[in-house]
Amino acid sequence: MSSLRIAAVIPARLQSTRMARKVLRPIAGRPMVEWVWRAASASGLMDPVVVATDAEEVAEVCRARSIPVVMTSPACPSGSDRVREVSLEIDAEIYVNIQGDEPTLTADFFPPLLDLFARPEVEVSTLSVCCPPEEFTNPNAVKVVTALDGRALYFSRATIPFDRDRVGFTGYRKHLGIYAYRKAALERFAALPPSPLEKLERLEQLRLLENGIAIYVADAPRDTIGVDTEEDLVRAEALLNR
Repeated sequence: MSSLRIAAVIPARLQSTRMARKVLRPIAGRPMVEWVWRAASASGLMDPVVVATDAEEVAEVCRARSIPVVMTSPACPSGSDRVREVSLEIDAEIYVNIQGDEPTLTADFFPPLLDLFARPEVEVSTLSVCCPPEEFTNPNAVKVVTALDGRALYFSRATIPFDRDRVGFTGYRKHLGIYAYRKAALERFAALPPSPLEKLERLEQLRLLENGIAIYVADAPRDTIGVDTEEDLVRAEALLNR
């Protein structure tokens, strides 16, 4: 892995649909996006680690904290498209797309994500964890099912696989929305139109699967608190204050 140049990009929109301005919301004394940047930087595996935004306010907050920023178009339809735009300015062999609303990420999330690229067949990687029982039926907790070699078969907001005989299955896997792409896979993703399943489930990773681009899934060290609500913010702050 040390021979590969790996760049990390944190897409940070100010106008999130579910919780406006959340990337700048203060958590335990720091704006949310700074926690994400610190975790990625602390891994020592990626250089540079930049915030990609179309909002000058986000850029100003980052620059005041010596966080590198790349300005991107407000027309980018997804975080991955924003990462693709950054790739036109920053050359690397692998690009890591890190959600700006994951303040409880820590440095140990990145080795399993990136170790998969020791396998030449891996073009895209992501992470999953055991799904907590309280989230089995939560459509905001995206489920993933994989083949025996770790290749993703499907991602869904539904509870998959379906426990037809009601044997009490509890082995659901929750997807964590952190991705790493080889450059060619990122370029191919960005060139493809949104796919039917992607539009139906509102999950951009399905565009890759529908077009025959495999995604391999590694085990994350633990679950995270992705911040979509005020309650999430309170939980994340309690954890970070500890």
